[in-house]
Amino acid sequence: MTADIVNLRAARKEKARAARRAEAAQNRAKFGRSKAERTLDEAQQERAARRLDGHSLRPDDKGDGGV
Repeated sequence: MTADIVNLRAARKEKARAARRAEAAQNRAKFGRSKAERTLDEAQQERAARRLDGHSLRPDDKGDGGV
């Protein structure tokens, strides 16, 4: 019966790598969005802003004939 020799420094480094990978996976799930999703969201925000601007009353649009 022989025991496996374990390098403690390597084991510590591997444990730290695993922790970083787990944290990265959590961040991807929490914050990650594809480029298509970001582009779609930007387009929807821009369209909403243009629609809002289209409904605004400007000083020259008071309806008094521009007098």
